[in-house]
Amino acid sequence: MTRDLRKYVRQTNLHLIAGALILIFVVGEGLIYLFYGSSAAVMGFLCLLAGMTPVLLVVLVILLLDWISKRANRE
Repeated sequence: MTRDLRKYVRQTNLHLIAGALILIFVVGEGLIYLFYGSSAAVMGFLCLLAGMTPVLLVVLVILLLDWISKRANRE
């Protein structure tokens, strides 16, 4: 029985990232809505999206560089 530990690490990291995002967006927005109301929750959601934009751009650049390097190493 063989185990692919790299696949397991990737899967675990993906689960942790997804859980953190769900926690931030659902629990955070729920608390904002509970304490401050719906208009503040909408503004909080927009601020969270604006804050996640640079993170998403960095991740996309890293994935692009990884893809380019894998293609270059194949040849």
